[in-house]
Amino acid sequence: MNISILLLILALIGVSSYVLGKRRAMALAGGRPSSMHSRSGYHGSYVLIWALIPSALILAAWLIISPIIVNSAVHESFPDDIKAQPEAQQSLTYGMVVSIARGLTQVSPQEYDALKADPATARAVLASKGVAIAGDPQPFMIESAEKLNNMSAVSRIAMVFVVLATAIAGAFRALRGLAPRFRARNKVEKVILGALVLASSIAILTTIGIVMSMLTEATQFFRMVPAHQFFFGTVWDPRFAAAGSTDSSGQFGLIPLLAGTLYIGFVAMLVAVPVGLFSAIYMAEYASPRLRSIAKPLLEVLAGIPTIVYGFFALTTVGPFLRDISAQINGLATGDYASFIQAQSVITAGFVMGIMLIPYVSSLSDDIITAVPRSLRDGSLGLGATRSETVKKVILPAALPGIVGAILMTASRAIGETMIVVLAAGVAARLQLNPFEPMTTVTVKIVSQLTGDLEFTSPQTLVAFALGITLFAITLCLNIYALYIVRKYREQYE
Repeated sequence: MNISILLLILALIGVSSYVLGKRRAMALAGGRPSSMHSRSGYHGSYVLIWALIPSALILAAWLIISPIIVNSAVHESFPDDIKAQPEAQQSLTYGMVVSIARGLTQVSPQEYDALKADPATARAVLASKGVAIAGDPQPFMIESAEKLNNMSAVSRIAMVFVVLATAIAGAFRALRGLAPRFRARNKVEKVILGALVLASSIAILTTIGIVMSMLTEATQFFRMVPAHQFFFGTVWDPRFAAAGSTDSSGQFGLIPLLAGTLYIGFVAMLVAVPVGLFSAIYMAEYASPRLRSIAKPLLEVLAGIPTIVYGFFALTTVGPFLRDISAQINGLATGDYASFIQAQSVITAGFVMGIMLIPYVSSLSDDIITAVPRSLRDGSLGLGATRSETVKKVILPAALPGIVGAILMTASRAIGETMIVVLAAGVAARLQLNPFEPMTTVTVKIVSQLTGDLEFTSPQTLVAFALGITLFAITLCLNIYALYIVRKYREQYE
């Protein structure tokens, strides 16, 4: 049975359980809701929970565990010479078995006999069924594929029986436990509370999983390359090793990448924060409702443009424009029309990234400024302050914690940007202060180190995880510091 059909049947059982639960609760109460501890809807929800949650948990566990057991059994059926091969070769063999198993579901009994008779014929028959495999299927592959199909079919039938039986048994168990004074509401609310706790824990568990996965690989990198060479090195030259090599030759200095990340992010914030904040102040305090209803959606359209489009814009328009205008300025000043701004440079990437970040600062700051109580504005204006004085001395201080949070979110967005930097600032890891020269960032090098058919056994690839965990730590420190600032200023207005 298809999983979608099984889920549909479970949904029908759940709806039926809810209706039966409501009706049974009303029948036990003699049609008098006042004699019941909980409303009939809670009784129905209680029965629905017992019908769906245990069966859904069993279904999820079955879908995870069953393939592991089946795959292990199929691997055990391989001949000893196949088991002695490297893991990569065994994976290739198992992939062929899976493809053959998919083709066996389409062959007739006569064709099945031909499959076992001749490998070349078997390959032709499978190809006629739309199944392409790398080589001629061996007899043990046909047997393993048949075993895979049989075990999968048995597992599927058993899963359907157990899941449906659990759903029905859970519904009957809950129906038998209903009574007029049964505290169904308390039971249902406990389940809802557990679901809310689980949902709120997903973000924390996801963060922990990401950090642990990066730490595991980063630890292997630091076993090959000393930490002080990575954190305090001023030269980035990884020198990719051959596949399968663990050669640690090369220089993995973080300083040039970190400097490029902070430099480009700083230039972007210089563009985004003033423009975004001033536009938010204008739309929140000065613009008419009609103008606000038009300008704000148009400004937020910028946030929906893919970053690769911004990268093309920087590469084809902003970069050449800055290069040409610098050549004209240099020519007028010295007579030499050589450009002192390269098309790919820090200022190009920072300017375009700042344009991309304007909607984040503007929209978030606008919402924060608008949320400042009206009484603060009226009180300031009533004391004789002008509108600009009210904005400067009342509204902005009151909204400062939220604005700091908006700027922090924007800074995190700038630090994590990749595509604009690749196209507008280049990939050269350089340590310099000239904003008219190219630099690169940590995120760009993470992508470049993981690009291609590489194994995670050499420092040239494992360094990407060290870069990732370093970037995570920097962002975490920024968040902690911003939280401290927000709390410090918020105390003045509570």
